[in-house]
Amino acid sequence: MSDATRAVIVAHGSPSDPDPQERAMQALAASVAQHLPGAEVNGVTLASEGRFEAALDRAAKGQETPLVYPFFMARGWFTETFLRRRTGERPAWQMAPFGLEPGLCELAAGTLRKTLAEQAWAAGDTTLFLAAHGSRSNRASRDSAMHAAPAIAKAAGLARVRVGFVEEAPYPAEAARDLGQAICLPFFALPAGHVVEDIPEALAEARFDGPVLPPFVGHDGIGALIAASLARAARARRAA
Repeated sequence: MSDATRAVIVAHGSPSDPDPQERAMQALAASVAQHLPGAEVNGVTLASEGRFEAALDRAAKGQETPLVYPFFMARGWFTETFLRRRTGERPAWQMAPFGLEPGLCELAAGTLRKTLAEQAWAAGDTTLFLAAHGSRSNRASRDSAMHAAPAIAKAAGLARVRVGFVEEAPYPAEAARDLGQAICLPFFALPAGHVVEDIPEALAEARFDGPVLPPFVGHDGIGALIAASLARAARARRAA
């Protein structure tokens, strides 16, 4: 990746309290940049007014069209309509969202294997409970989680998998019941309200007592994963 390459990693963020997730995105960008010498990587949220546009304007001052990396778990209205609307007429090469990363399953599996070792649990005796967002109006969120869940479980060698959704059935409080030995993986990019409030409440209601992993921003290796994706996109953009 050349010195001219610039990228903006953008997440939804929390309009009611944007600063914590804004800081998380800045830290993620710094982690990604460590794997891309000479590149300029910025992390922002759409919830912080004007920061995405400002970051894209800075990135667009280079000789190459900047990369826009949506730190979202699925394609949907925010990535395909709202984000493109916010980009406007600015030059940008928008990539597929994080939730469609080819390496996401192995990233999650690595965290699961580490957790299994910490618990001294056998993978073949353990269930993966995937707690995802879901949506009553757009199946993309559900489909992304349902596609990833069995692939993650298989990569980690787990015996079974169950999925629950915050915004549609089956809800986590129902889906997480009676799982026995299980690990919960929140299928979320950042620690937003669903992760810090709704999922813990649902797990408590279900009497789920297994480990609960962080959202993906907290997984070891995420910086390298996104950096590799940016490098591939940069090469594809130059070849286009």
